[in-house]
Amino acid sequence: MNNSIETVYILENPEKKITRFATGSQIRYEDVIKEVYGVASIQDLPMMIQFNKGFHDSICERYGIIGNKISIDRLIRIASKDELLLFKKQLVERSREEIKGTMEQVITIPCPFNATIRLQEGIFEWNDSDFSYDLKTSA
Repeated sequence: MNNSIETVYILENPEKKITRFATGSQIRYEDVIKEVYGVASIQDLPMMIQFNKGFHDSICERYGIIGNKISIDRLIRIASKDELLLFKKQLVERSREEIKGTMEQVITIPCPFNATIRLQEGIFEWNDSDFSYDLKTSA
């Protein structure tokens, strides 16, 4: 892992019930946008919102907003610490399924992103002892 500070985003497609976490680099250089939304790039999302009625309506329902108030910021935003804890829970469940384990087994999670990441609340560093990111305190 390199030491650069990557921002972690949460991408949501309420129509397909997909929630995905990705870094800025993953969004730019991998097929994350295509996997989540089915379009080639972020620039295609406004057209999808405008012309795909099912997608449009699912966003309005999910966020309780009026149709013409939809912005890309609802669909792609910087993740929060609480949202990252949801991601950790998903990783633990996936690990348990892979080893067909019980609740008592100890599950280890490899660092899913860079060791240092940016979330809504600030800069976080990976903690190997509890497999989570902790808010970095200035020294």
